[in-house]
Amino acid sequence: MPFRPGFRRLFRSPSTTTKSITTNGALKALTIPSARKSKQDLIFCNSYHLLLQPGPEVIKEAGGIHKFMGMREDDGTMKPIITDSGGFQVFSLKYGTVYEDLKTDNRSGSFNSDLDPKISQKGTQKVTEEGVIFTSYRDGAKVLLTPESTILAQKDYGSDIIIPLDELPSYDTSLEDLRKSVDLTHRWEGRSLIEHYKNVKNQAIYGVVHGGVSKEIRSQSLEYLSGLPFDGFAVGGSLGGNREEMKEMLEYVMGEYRVIEETKFGRSKPVHLLGIADESSILQTVSLGIDTYDSCFPTRLARHGTLLTRSGKLHIKSSKHSKSYGIPIDEECECETCKRYDRAYLNHLLKAKEPVFYELATQHNLRYMNDLMEGIREKIMNDEI
Repeated sequence: MPFRPGFRRLFRSPSTTTKSITTNGALKALTIPSARKSKQDLIFCNSYHLLLQPGPEVIKEAGGIHKFMGMREDDGTMKPIITDSGGFQVFSLKYGTVYEDLKTDNRSGSFNSDLDPKISQKGTQKVTEEGVIFTSYRDGAKVLLTPESTILAQKDYGSDIIIPLDELPSYDTSLEDLRKSVDLTHRWEGRSLIEHYKNVKNQAIYGVVHGGVSKEIRSQSLEYLSGLPFDGFAVGGSLGGNREEMKEMLEYVMGEYRVIEETKFGRSKPVHLLGIADESSILQTVSLGIDTYDSCFPTRLARHGTLLTRSGKLHIKSSKHSKSYGIPIDEECECETCKRYDRAYLNHLLKAKEPVFYELATQHNLRYMNDLMEGIREKIMNDEI
């Protein structure tokens, strides 16, 4: 079911939630039906990777990203998908994070020899008023990403919520350069909005609030973007050097946003926190009014053998679990993994590098996170948050 503008009251109360990241249009080590069994409803797809492979035209010809990924329910409805602009991955290239994520095979942990590090680590080539030029990690070709081209790509994908192109300066960017970057992002977002409204297609578009660790610039960004017809907002960019700084900045941003809601909108609009959704951060920030989160946190932990439980993180590879017969990952969990397998078997699978381990571990971690969010929604409904 596509999202519609102005659904925050339905979305935050009762359904604050997380989105799982699907880098290449696929959940890491898990099928969509298995993810649904883990209560995963929303999916976040990376435009950058889909742009390079298979390309927007292929996805459009397939009937859109929902059909392409098999997000159709038995009754014919489609579960919602959000896509980003691709900007995060482009600007992350210079820090090597995209290359590091891609070079490892998701199932076996082996190096992906198809990726040439000389190509993959070249990173961002040039940022101009028009957009950003980067090098494809697949064939070394130069690619120009503009505010308009990323909107058109997301139109072809047919996602429910689209994110406009933004620049991502680093944490230690000077105040002068930060101002220039945010101004550029605002101009890009304005152009994106114009392109979006040429053919809305029942898609929502979020404005991305920037400003780094400057409260003044964050306020200016909120003020500017709230004057444009966005359907919701996302908080992006660096929020500090640690969790406490992040919480302080989000308290400030969300406090300013609530004033804007009351004085400008007269209604609620959803707010998404980009790229941050570890358990501690969620518990610290959900009371601020953030509606949705996205992160590779649960799936990445699973691939590294870390399982989430109500008693804390469980490192299943530890030898102490090799004879934990009959003991599930989490006694309270109702996921298929916990119902059927014990810690001893999972310990064996990981040590033997059996691919099925990654499926079972991911299935559990997703269920754990969705159980967590379900509990949060219940507290919201009971006015406990």
